[in-house]
Amino acid sequence: MTGITVEPLGRQHDRAAFHCGVEALDRYLKQQARQDADKRVAAPFVAVGQPDKRVLGYYTLSASVLTLADLPDDLARKLPRYPQLPVTLLGRLAVDQSIKGQGLGEHLLLDALRRSLTHADQIAAMAVVVDAKDEAAAAFYRHYGFLTLQAQPSRLFVPMRLVAQLLG
Repeated sequence: MTGITVEPLGRQHDRAAFHCGVEALDRYLKQQARQDADKRVAAPFVAVGQPDKRVLGYYTLSASVLTLADLPDDLARKLPRYPQLPVTLLGRLAVDQSIKGQGLGEHLLLDALRRSLTHADQIAAMAVVVDAKDEAAAAFYRHYGFLTLQAQPSRLFVPMRLVAQLLG
């Protein structure tokens, strides 16, 4: 997107005016995201306008795991029988209301998938997982190839091989 860059959250970013319409996501960015980054429990990335560095959207990435039982049988059969499988968790994704409907959500998702795929070659992750906050969010992720986990309808995943195909 023109005039917008995605970069790791830093102290220079203006988070005060961010408002996505979901109070928990707003509060997380304003009150918790920097602490999570400092403690290395999540890696927040922000879409910022230039030159003011105002945050227009964000997402977080962290390491997580799935069990074979979480996965569809056809995929589980192809994987090693480890008790846990490494994945990248796309923990949050939000866009400021001032820019909703202009493609920033897609831009952030593709950026998150690109970063996840790049790092999966260095720190193994067989998929990207997301917890959709509602059916509209789940539909957004399914549009990009995410599949629903068997026992948890609000939890979706996309195997890294499909991420590689999507990013071509």
